[in-house]
Amino acid sequence: MPVLTTDAESETGIPKSLSNEPPSETMEEIEHTCPQPRLTLTAPAPFADETSCLCQAPHEKLTIAQARLGTPVDRPVRVYADGIFDLFHSGHARALMQAKTLFPNSYLLVGVCSDDLTHKFKGFTVMNEAERYEALRHCRYVDEVIRDAPWTLTPEFLEKHKIDFVAHDDIPYSSAGSDDIYKHIKEAGMFVPTQRTEGISTSDIITRIVRDYDVYARRNLQRGYTAKELNVSFINEKKYRFQNQVDKMKEKVKNVEERSKEFVNRVEEKSHDLIQKWEEKSREFIGNFLELFGPDGAWSLLSSLLRAHPGAELLKHMKILLIVLRNCHTVFHSVCTILHSLHNVQEF
Repeated sequence: MPVLTTDAESETGIPKSLSNEPPSETMEEIEHTCPQPRLTLTAPAPFADETSCLCQAPHEKLTIAQARLGTPVDRPVRVYADGIFDLFHSGHARALMQAKTLFPNSYLLVGVCSDDLTHKFKGFTVMNEAERYEALRHCRYVDEVIRDAPWTLTPEFLEKHKIDFVAHDDIPYSSAGSDDIYKHIKEAGMFVPTQRTEGISTSDIITRIVRDYDVYARRNLQRGYTAKELNVSFINEKKYRFQNQVDKMKEKVKNVEERSKEFVNRVEEKSHDLIQKWEEKSREFIGNFLELFGPDGAWSLLSSLLRAHPGAELLKHMKILLIVLRNCHTVFHSVCTILHSLHNVQEF
């Protein structure tokens, strides 16, 4: 594999050319002992100062083409990605996934800038540096986290961490008096672009919170946070608590309305059943009534028989009377059934 010549450096001090001279026998005998990519996700990624690369083998310069063809198992391509990573989100994770999968055998180092540097060059953060470091350690694509990473990459930093390539989106990043802080990396052929994820960024998340500030302030007050913890004034605290009470009343009214609709639906179903029963029983009631008291009913027949045959056929007519009484019982039972149904509806 080609190695760097001692004079193959750009004006920035970053190696940029390759020598065709084969490595010496002494160099070939030294094995690579660089940290290997994580094979298990049962523990967070280590910090650089806990697992610094102490490999004594020469760190040969790679081209992008060589890296894409693949490297020996003991010589992973060391890819570096840096950032602030405030409010770590899916856009950050996708960028690191791209950096990790640029080459078949890669070791991803992620540099996270400190609070001092970030506040100086970019602005205030929501998460402090310790929280941001920890967030990166628990991303599955990260093999190593470098704390207090520099804002602008220097040759000394690249050499110390044996960085082969730097991964970042290709949009010029103007900062610290430079039109593009990655310009010298691009000129050295060490820059590999990644794609930004549209629709998600730390600034977008903060904008949502600021836009709906009242909603989140009320939410946290309701969850037990104090006005002092939320930096909310006395007047606003009372306003938010009143709004929360109003929302609770609205929710109760909504629940009552839903229960009322359910009640009305059940009453309609009961009424429908009652009407059907009433129609069925009313026919039976009318029929029994006519059978008993109609012009040709049993009662008229009994009266006629008693007048026509006083005492002679009393036993026979008593049997007829029993039939009449049985019919009366049927009518009474029908009326009771209807009254019972009406009583059930009233209780409901």
